[in-house]
Amino acid sequence: MSVLSLLVEYPWLALLPAILLGVAGHRLRRTSARIAAVAWLLYAVYELAMRLKLICHGECDIRVDLLLIYPLLLALTVVAVLDCALAARRARRASDGVDQTRGAE
Repeated sequence: MSVLSLLVEYPWLALLPAILLGVAGHRLRRTSARIAAVAWLLYAVYELAMRLKLICHGECDIRVDLLLIYPLLLALTVVAVLDCALAARRARRASDGVDQTRGAE
């Protein structure tokens, strides 16, 4: 079973990246992470609705929609993670610079 099929089987797992990205977006004040978190949250709701047959009433075995959704989620997540990593690195460098300045006095 692949990671992607796990998300179809257990839609609540999509809440994990939503929470992680949401917390990172809040702490680092990064819009990219907040957008990715909302996208993951919407995907979790969408996948749950598919699982409960609220959206798809017939045979839903062929999921062409995932050919668009998964690359979009991946791209948003990669951008958010890189943005957060750069923001954290800048914040760390800024705090290290402040500490070095204070230590020289």
